[in-house]
Amino acid sequence: MTGGPVKRSLSLHGHRTSVSLEAEFWQAFRDIATARGVALNALAAQIDDARAPGVGLASAIRVFVLNEVRR
Repeated sequence: MTGGPVKRSLSLHGHRTSVSLEAEFWQAFRDIATARGVALNALAAQIDDARAPGVGLASAIRVFVLNEVRR
């Protein structure tokens, strides 16, 4: 691991938000978006729309990445 979380800005449905993820999660998240042919913001919006109440966006992205890697 290269260190602690890195904060980046995303745009979800036209609104800016910040998400903190470790560099490895950011890279895997970008790789998944590229493989699917979608923009990172669009994939983040899909995850945001599907997450359960009370689950933070960063946690939802980490679980999404983990589940994709397991496939």
